[in-house]
Amino acid sequence: MDHLSYKTVSANKATAQKGWVVIDAESQVLGRLASQAAKIIRGKHKPSFTPHVDCGDNVIIINADKIRLTGNKMTDKVYIRHTGHPGGQRFKTPREFMQKNPAKIVEIAIKGMLPKNRLGRRLFTNLYVYSGSEHPHTAQQPKEVKVGK
Repeated sequence: MDHLSYKTVSANKATAQKGWVVIDAESQVLGRLASQAAKIIRGKHKPSFTPHVDCGDNVIIINADKIRLTGNKMTDKVYIRHTGHPGGQRFKTPREFMQKNPAKIVEIAIKGMLPKNRLGRRLFTNLYVYSGSEHPHTAQQPKEVKVGK
């Protein structure tokens, strides 16, 4: 008789139960929405969570153009990037992002909450962000998830 009546089960690529989830970002606070979405993408909400495996769900975020930032972050927060050339540091505020590509600000926030390694880059491909209320993933029959208020 086996002396252990239970064993820890680690998920792997073949046994991971991946689903589809849709989140409505309308009037949601950016950071709170991003942390919940990152948790779902990573799979931390599942009992079969395994840290080194992509066992999370695919997340669709709609209405990214209606996201909210608290306080004066819309004008005071600064995103910094570098072109790679000398003197190539570029600055952009969330308001400038919202004018050009509103979905990008949500992608940046969620990407910053994922692991900074091979797995994090793989997990980021499970995120789909759309500015409007329509998305082309209806065939996957995503479940509606409420986050925040």
